[in-house]
Amino acid sequence: MSGLRVVPTWRHGRERLYVCLTDGRNIAWYDREAARINLLSEDRREDVLEALGPFVTGPVTVGPPPVPTPAELVRLALHPDDDLAPNRPGEALLVDLDRDPGPARRLRPDPRRRALTAEQTVGEILDRLDGAGWHTLHSLPLPGGDRIHHLVIGPGGLFALHALYARKQKVTVADPMVSLGRREPQPLLRRVRADADRASYALTAEVRPVLALVAPSDVVVPAPPREVRVLRDTEVEGLARVGGVLKPADVEALHAMARDRRVWGALG
Repeated sequence: MSGLRVVPTWRHGRERLYVCLTDGRNIAWYDREAARINLLSEDRREDVLEALGPFVTGPVTVGPPPVPTPAELVRLALHPDDDLAPNRPGEALLVDLDRDPGPARRLRPDPRRRALTAEQTVGEILDRLDGAGWHTLHSLPLPGGDRIHHLVIGPGGLFALHALYARKQKVTVADPMVSLGRREPQPLLRRVRADADRASYALTAEVRPVLALVAPSDVVVPAPPREVRVLRDTEVEGLARVGGVLKPADVEALHAMARDRRVWGALG
C-alpha cells in the first residue's frame, strides 16, 4: 500500500483530485478538465498514478505543474482541513442547519435560512467575478464564533462583505445603526467594520468593509457611513470595476494567505 489518499475538491464547478500523504500534504493533483496529472515530485510518480488509477478517464499528461507560482505552491502545501477555499457561501450556516434543522413546523421562519439565502445570493454574484482576476473566499471563521461572510481579493483591493437579508423591506442606515422595516435598529455597521479590521490585521493589508443588502424594497442612507460601502445585491458586481490597487502577483499571494485557516485562528 502506498499510504496515499485522494481528496476531491470542487470550485466553480471544476473538480480537482488531490493526492495527499498521511500527514495531509499534497504531492500531486489531477485536473480532469485539463486531462493532466501534476506532480510536485517525481519520487512518488508510480504511487500517485496507482492512487489515481480508479479516477482517471481517458489519456492524460503527467508531469510537473506548468510554471507553478509561489502562491500555488503555498496553496498545495495546505492540509485539506486548513484550506478554506472550498467553503460554499453560507458554509457555517449549512453545517449548522444540517446538524440542527429545527422543528418541521414553526410559527416563524427560521432566521438562519434567511441569513443563508442572503449569503448564497451575494456569494453567487461574487463567484462570477473569478474570471476577471478576482478571488472570493466564503464563511471565514474568526475566533469567538464570528465569521466574515465573504472576502473578495482582486485588482481593486480587498473587501469584507456582510450579507443582510432584506427582502421587500425598507432599510435605513444611520451609522452605526441599521434598521429593517419597523424592527429595532441594530448597530450592525460596528460589526461590519470590526470584521474588516480583523481581516486587515490578519492579512497585513487594507480590507474595506461592505454591507450587501439582499432584495430590499428601498434603501435610505441620510449620510454616508464612515468607511463602509452600502450596496444592494444588484450593485455588488460593480466591485469588479474597481482597479489599480493590486498587481496580479499580489492578488494571488493574498489569496493564498487568506485561504489558510491558521491565519484566522492566529487572531486569538
